[in-house]
Amino acid sequence: MKVILLQDVKPHGKKGDMVEINDGYARNFIIPKKLGVEATNANMNDLKLQKANQEKIAAQQLADAKELAAKLESIKVNVKIKTGEGGRTFGSITAKEIADALKKQHNIDIDKKKIVMKDAIKSVGSFSVNVKLHTQVNAELGIEVDSE
Repeated sequence: MKVILLQDVKPHGKKGDMVEINDGYARNFIIPKKLGVEATNANMNDLKLQKANQEKIAAQQLADAKELAAKLESIKVNVKIKTGEGGRTFGSITAKEIADALKKQHNIDIDKKKIVMKDAIKSVGSFSVNVKLHTQVNAELGIEVDSE
């Protein structure tokens, strides 16, 4: 029996795949547990429409990420850090502080987990960090660290 999977089924396939499985397995396990539906013409058309909709949404998300990347590369974020005698700093700048400063200064809301820092920022000066916006889109964000 041909079945369209609605969820990932480990040995048979992933969500959206059309697979050939035994009739008994399909009727007694896959269909009652709503892991898949029989591959009728109506269900095949629904699957095509869902895939087209998902592709459209993915394309829109990619375009939004590219637009945000262009915006991020054109701005700088100012962050302050406490310093002591001789310019020594107390602590370091974290991704959360950068995300908060970006929200406060430029009204751009980015999750702190998307900010990738190679090394901790422990001094005053200009730095750049990588922001992973999408699987295909990365942006460089300029950071200006000043003493408090």
